[in-house]
Amino acid sequence: MRAFALWRGEVGALLLAGLLAATPALAQRPVQAQQAAQPPKPANIDRNGVIILVRSALLALDHANKTGNYTVLRDLGAPGFQVNSAAKLGDIFAKQRNDKLDLSGIAVIEPQLSLLPQIESNGLMHMAGFFPSVPSQVNFELMYAPVDGQWRLFGISVSIGQAAPAAPEAPAAPQAGAAPPAAAKTAAPKQAPKQ
Repeated sequence: MRAFALWRGEVGALLLAGLLAATPALAQRPVQAQQAAQPPKPANIDRNGVIILVRSALLALDHANKTGNYTVLRDLGAPGFQVNSAAKLGDIFAKQRNDKLDLSGIAVIEPQLSLLPQIESNGLMHMAGFFPSVPSQVNFELMYAPVDGQWRLFGISVSIGQAAPAAPEAPAAPQAGAAPPAAAKTAAPKQAPKQ
């Protein structure tokens, strides 16, 4: 659950739907059982299956953000995801909706995976990656639960990041008669005076 507990991103929205619902059960597990958890194993899913799952989830989120109606996104999810009402999902993704985040470009761009699909010790399939678009890229992290022989959305996080590293901007040239800039504060600790 590490990735969903510590999501990073500029315009991120994190949904812990099923994870929050499962928290009491996880807290009651003996410490030995938690320590003996098996490491993730590769998921048995081909590239086309991954693309279908990723695009379906992100386009459903895009449509929900554009219409303000999160019912279909909710209904596409696993029962653990559906513990959230459509209104709750609207609250979770309000910033993206208000920022008018447009994810429609993912329909034609090939996703790049930074975390190949893997089955976590809890049985959920977890994957992460990005759509390399310019000037910004769409980063995603998804979890799916097996429901009646199908992978159904369990958790979703989407953010926008830079497509490539950006060089720092050069400082502006001082204007004639302008006062010199104040010294910048640094995060380095001060050295103690030598005795």
